[in-house]
Amino acid sequence: AEQGVRDLKDLLKLPVLTHVIEAYDISNISGTYAVASMVVAVDGVPHKNHYRRFRIKSVTGSDDPAMMAEVITRRFRGLVERGEALPGLVVVDGGLTQLKAARAALRKLDLAAVPVAGLAKRFELVYIHPAEPPLVLERSSAALQVLQRLRDEAHRFALDYHQRLRRKRIRESIL
Repeated sequence: AEQGVRDLKDLLKLPVLTHVIEAYDISNISGTYAVASMVVAVDGVPHKNHYRRFRIKSVTGSDDPAMMAEVITRRFRGLVERGEALPGLVVVDGGLTQLKAARAALRKLDLAAVPVAGLAKRFELVYIHPAEPPLVLERSSAALQVLQRLRDEAHRFALDYHQRLRRKRIRESIL
């Protein structure tokens, strides 16, 4: 994990070695029970006590980029208001559209300097900047493996929350 984090610094052209990485994912079925997750890794190692779940509040329908923007806005506005440290890297599950949404949300908060990367599932393309082609990393790359583990953990965490809400709703409707 440590080698992967060091490789990320070079590959993503980060100004400093990032110790804290936050990864986000959205989970919903056609916009219903829409939720998001945030997982945190410190030096490439997951720190489950820092994980967070979010209910999507302001987006109706199935608009994953808008949901991503909402979650990023809520998270980073809270960090700024509480005077807490910002992560060294934000990873969003998805490609160019989620990357653009996250970057736009950070820009609105005057936090455009926070590095963001989008990891698209199908070909494992790493998007860093909307105007640049994505990075294609070797499958054996330690940096890619760190990103994949975080993305997969964010996906698992979001899906678990989404399923829990659906089960709760089913039980309520039966009773």
